[in-house]
Amino acid sequence: MKVLIAGSAGQLGRALQATAPANVTVIAPPEVDFDICDPEAVARVVATAAPTLVINAAAYTAVDKAESETAAAQRVNVNAVGVLASAARNAGAGFVHVSTDFIFDGTAHLPYPPDALPNPLGVYGRTKLEGEEAARDLHGNPLIVRTAWVYAAKGANFVATMLRLMRERSELGVVADQIGTPTHVPTLARTIWTLAQGGHTGTFHATDAGVASWYDFAVAIHEEALALGLLTTPVTVKPIRTSDYPTPARRPAYSVLDKSATWALTGIPNHWRVELRACLQELARG
Repeated sequence: MKVLIAGSAGQLGRALQATAPANVTVIAPPEVDFDICDPEAVARVVATAAPTLVINAAAYTAVDKAESETAAAQRVNVNAVGVLASAARNAGAGFVHVSTDFIFDGTAHLPYPPDALPNPLGVYGRTKLEGEEAARDLHGNPLIVRTAWVYAAKGANFVATMLRLMRERSELGVVADQIGTPTHVPTLARTIWTLAQGGHTGTFHATDAGVASWYDFAVAIHEEALALGLLTTPVTVKPIRTSDYPTPARRPAYSVLDKSATWALTGIPNHWRVELRACLQELARG
């Protein structure tokens, strides 16, 4: 299998390269050579690579900035997806697109199954939903994998932000009334490879196991980082309400995804706290 990865320099792009199965040849051109917003560049790269599968690991993920940078979010999360999907279809290749829990409004009280009715609250969620629709319309038979609360040892993410703030401050307030599931990027990458190699198409959900609030996640980061020596001084982590921390974009209060169909094919991954420890151990090793 020859696989072309868009967004190869991002958290997921790097993890896909690191976890690629032995029988996969990965083609991961840098962004300067593979501008997914440029139809001619995409057509040229796809024609040269002649992949059997194209994975879109690129996205505009600045949730709050998307409220004011709507055109940029639309360009990357919708238009570019259509360009990639069309190029993959024209090359006779499969197409994998990664989406998000933010397509849901968070009013549910049970995990969202893949066929749940979407209702995004902001520009980021809306553009990611429209990106899913573009993938289906312009490829015809894509694999769409929705995930949530993604982090890795490298890159800009919640874990990196918390570690920085915990080194700078003696007290932090973290939202406790938004519930979801943290996802260590290697889990997502391995799930994508398993589904893709199995020839699966349609919509699947993928996160680590378990449930947490952002506050729970932050407390776990604090405890694990202290144990590993990544933090030398304890700080106070206080639970706050969403209303205490206003942001430009509204966020779903409950965005736990139902992974039962995915896990039936891939097996149940580690609990999110186990994966968090693994991530922080990687950081501690340098």
